[in-house]
Amino acid sequence: MTSMAVTNIGELVTNDPAAGHGRLGVLPDAALIVDDGRVAWVGANALAPAADTVLDAQGGAVLPGFVDSHTHLVFAGDRAAEFAARMAGERYTGGGIATTVAATRAAPDEELRATVERLRREALRQGTTTVEIKSGYGLTVPDEARMLRIAFEASPETTYLGAHVVPAEYADRPDDYVALVCGAMLDAAVPYARWVDVFCERGAFDADQARAVLAAGVAAGLAPRVHANQLGPGPGVRLAVELGAASADHCTHLSNADVALLAGSSTVATLLPGGEFSTRSPYPDARRLLDAGVTVALATDCNPGSSYTSSMPLCVALAVREMRMTPAEAVWAATAGGAQALRRTDIGHLGIGARADVLLLDAPSHLHLAYRPGVPLIRHVLHNGVLT
Repeated sequence: MTSMAVTNIGELVTNDPAAGHGRLGVLPDAALIVDDGRVAWVGANALAPAADTVLDAQGGAVLPGFVDSHTHLVFAGDRAAEFAARMAGERYTGGGIATTVAATRAAPDEELRATVERLRREALRQGTTTVEIKSGYGLTVPDEARMLRIAFEASPETTYLGAHVVPAEYADRPDDYVALVCGAMLDAAVPYARWVDVFCERGAFDADQARAVLAAGVAAGLAPRVHANQLGPGPGVRLAVELGAASADHCTHLSNADVALLAGSSTVATLLPGGEFSTRSPYPDARRLLDAGVTVALATDCNPGSSYTSSMPLCVALAVREMRMTPAEAVWAATAGGAQALRRTDIGHLGIGARADVLLLDAPSHLHLAYRPGVPLIRHVLHNGVLT
């Protein structure tokens, strides 16, 4: 494979403290060599080895690709009217999921596949080089399996979310639905999934139901993650830590005990500010989590109802403005934090040997991602060392 030198980098964010300054491992006036899809060298621009091709950063900042560790990209239909109703004052309760379930069940594979590809390309243009994709809008054995099969075509980071909500046909028999999720539906999902997830929330699944779903998934070889404490206080975070989940996602309504549990565990708190933006809900207190020593990730929660955005730069800006993160903390959470939420060591940083997922900004510093919100600052994206 042809090697590439990325030269004249004004500020290189490596996320490798051994390579540069601070937690972001920042190197000024730097260069980076990519070979065979991996980072082969980083250092001073004047010392850069020769390479087959050269990409001039023109003094701009270079960062690792964003890692979006929580999305729902496989769906059909549109919930713009629901968004308009919320903006007019209606409260978000999660009830609109049923609308998307009906549309997704009715859609042919080609339509679902086209939506995933459209959103994946949209995210890539904004710097997202790794994306996790959940099921959860099928809620039948064949529909959950086909959602995951289509998701797996786009990403190896796929999550079985049969326990998203109880579908209407099981409204009076929720325990029967949990048995289905833990049985035949799980069996159909396993070939296409890496993760198992559950919406542990009032109106969805209680602690006992969620524990049963996650335990069944783990027994089948899937690793756990949890939708936790989004709509109100609850057992989600406690359950995530108890079961060693890679990530507890949302984390909007936390007790002091929840924060302490997260701080003493390897479970990442994945915050999804696009959801709060789109639902006019209180933002998670990222400052409280960070000050307690919790590992924090940022993700988009891209879905047609409560967070229809694929923009990690938007999430970085919201995290800084609304959740009291510093720009450096937000960039780390959107890259290395997301990688930790997926338990990946090959992405989210630009250390030697990392996958060459590289963003070139039309800006001199990572600070501009929050400083200039809404501006298309991504000049170039390398994915697996290939210029996209």
